[in-house]
Amino acid sequence: MNPNAPAAPDVPRYARFSRRLKAILLDWMLAMALIFGALAVAANVESNALARVLGVGVVLILLLYEPLLVWWGGATLGHYWTNLRVVADDGGNLSFARALGRFALKSLLGWYSFLSMAATRRNQTVHDLLTRSTVQIRDPAKATPSQFITERREFDGAGTPSRLRRAAVTVAYLGVCFVLYVIALDLLLRAGILSRACFYSSMCTGGDRIVDAVAGIVFLVVLAFVLALGWRGQLLGARKA
Repeated sequence: MNPNAPAAPDVPRYARFSRRLKAILLDWMLAMALIFGALAVAANVESNALARVLGVGVVLILLLYEPLLVWWGGATLGHYWTNLRVVADDGGNLSFARALGRFALKSLLGWYSFLSMAATRRNQTVHDLLTRSTVQIRDPAKATPSQFITERREFDGAGTPSRLRRAAVTVAYLGVCFVLYVIALDLLLRAGILSRACFYSSMCTGGDRIVDAVAGIVFLVVLAFVLALGWRGQLLGARKA
């Protein structure tokens, strides 16, 4: 089955990274609005006790916002506004414990959790896999084919190397990527493009932050690319016959 082909009405539609990124950015904007609103209120009240209560309330909201909404309705506001829903493998909403664990894993792993999306059948991140969940299109009638895939089948079939072999070869390639990344950072330091003060002491200029961000993004993209090729049996050493 072509994951980009038009889907039948009853086929689950799994969100692409771009759609999930939009939901994350919307939730982030809400969080920033809450934080800056709370700071504005705290700066204009003359009660330290009230300011502390306000601070604790904001922290609790930020910690429980995603787990509670995913448990209760299957989506944060960002998910809802982008027509997405977090779905447990049994087809329902996640329990609160699983939703909380999913949020904790997502927060701990950060963007690295999304590297597995291209190497899974259902575009799952690491925090999706570990909590047995997927992110799907909520209302197929409102979605376009560019926003989702159907379950990938290209991992099946004769001639595909075993999972162990694909995993071993992929890990080896990832190790090479890490070594090359370290070498690239060293070259940037030697050339003065990235300052040593930024690298060793986190005393960064605006230019340093841009270079560091670009290097990190390129590294993540390369890792995702290697993971996708490795799991699909397209890397030298573990290719499909």
